[in-house]
Amino acid sequence: MQELSKYLDGALIAVNKSSEMIKQSFNNTHNIIHKGTVDLVTEVDLQSEKILREELYKSFPEIKFYGEEGGGDNWRNGNFWIVDPIDGTTNFANRLPHFSISVALCQNGVPLVGIVKNPITEETFTTYKNGGAFCNNNPIHVSNIVDINNALAVTGFPYNRREHIDEITLRLKNMLMKVQDVRRFGSAALDLCYLSKGIYSIYWEKNLKPWDVAAGQLLLEEAGGKITRYDGSKMELDSLELLATNGILHEQCIEILRI
Repeated sequence: MQELSKYLDGALIAVNKSSEMIKQSFNNTHNIIHKGTVDLVTEVDLQSEKILREELYKSFPEIKFYGEEGGGDNWRNGNFWIVDPIDGTTNFANRLPHFSISVALCQNGVPLVGIVKNPITEETFTTYKNGGAFCNNNPIHVSNIVDINNALAVTGFPYNRREHIDEITLRLKNMLMKVQDVRRFGSAALDLCYLSKGIYSIYWEKNLKPWDVAAGQLLLEEAGGKITRYDGSKMELDSLELLATNGILHEQCIEILRI
């Protein structure tokens, strides 16, 4: 696929339009629907996805669309926009200003263009294959931390955490014994962005979906980081787990997460 920058520019128009709507809606009372015990969706998620779908189709009618809320065709085959209209809906629904829009252009399941934006802070992370990683147009890079004791880590808890609590807490305990500290903020896309920016040096989480990680994965790789499954094998968008680091600490983290 040629001229990736044109797809980035076109997608930014769609993301900014959705972002403005979300920002205007932030302090409203929301209609919250439970997709699962603790898995939420609001009317704003649905409106955001509608805006993104319409705007991206307007600019690029030849590219298919796959969204968290509305689904789509098989995103593994062909050119697709893979979209999370609000990554961190629980934060949004509780008026916690840490959530994002995530949009990635993928070819046969491989991310080529990525955008992640927090509508409240207006941090906008952008990337395309072999084009570098940026936050508000400034280049970013992963941390150069070598000593894991000085590494700030981040994780997330899956929606099915109650069924897997022992596994989750054991890995958390093992990591807490090695790193400077661990954070949990509730937006996988932003976690990957902050790792790419050098704030975190380690991120691990299970049960993530393609729309959670597609844009952030590319951003991290372009920022010099490494992303795999827990055991170090290749991570696909539907691998349902990831270990992402600054690269330097990766092998140590594989050992820490082994249970």
